[in-house]
Amino acid sequence: MTHQVLVGFHAVTARLRHASGSIKDIYVEEARRDRRMQSFIEQAQNAGCKVHPVGQQRLDGLAKGQRHQGVVALVEGLELAMDVDEVLDDAQGPAFLLVLDGVTDPHNLGACLRTADGAGVHAVVAPRDRAVGLNATVQRVACGAADTVPYLTVTNLARTLRALKERGVWVVGTDDEATETIHQVDARQPIAWVMGAEGEGMRRLTRETCDQLVRIPMQGSVESLNVSVASAVCLYETVRQRN
Repeated sequence: MTHQVLVGFHAVTARLRHASGSIKDIYVEEARRDRRMQSFIEQAQNAGCKVHPVGQQRLDGLAKGQRHQGVVALVEGLELAMDVDEVLDDAQGPAFLLVLDGVTDPHNLGACLRTADGAGVHAVVAPRDRAVGLNATVQRVACGAADTVPYLTVTNLARTLRALKERGVWVVGTDDEATETIHQVDARQPIAWVMGAEGEGMRRLTRETCDQLVRIPMQGSVESLNVSVASAVCLYETVRQRN
């Protein structure tokens, strides 16, 4: 079985909390003896995980250039959901999805997953050919959200959006040129927010498949927000309306 690499205190601690049984080995910097490291080692050992003190050079090799803070874990991948239908079948309450069309920066994906977890999103969906995988950077930035929010990559995004619409999900795309704003969306119904890549935005076919196009009201001089920030604004508009 191929193992994933998690780096840093946040990502590894989150996996300890959610699925400690999926952790094969934990490597820690043998020279670090501070309180944070000692507390982490105790937590890992209490969870039944094997902890190996090693030199920094070994950690650097395992982390492959990622900032590891003296903590690296080899873990099994978690299969949170097989497909969108499974997510919709298991969803508690109206469907709540985030669709990322062309977001390839791992820092942005990690931040989007973290926000999606906080807002209670049922799944994040992305096209397989225009998306970054759940690599070590994504896992670190997501601070554990990659272990709790299903991240589904699909072969044909437009087809997936049409399938969502057939199941009663309102598909809302964000577009800087739209006339309506996010506050004119009825987010209490089953909804999928579609965010495009920075600069390019959504692809044409994705845009044409949406039920509604809206923009985030901008009061200052900048034209748009970072995709992870824009996602947070839209997702929490849904949370506001539903609460």
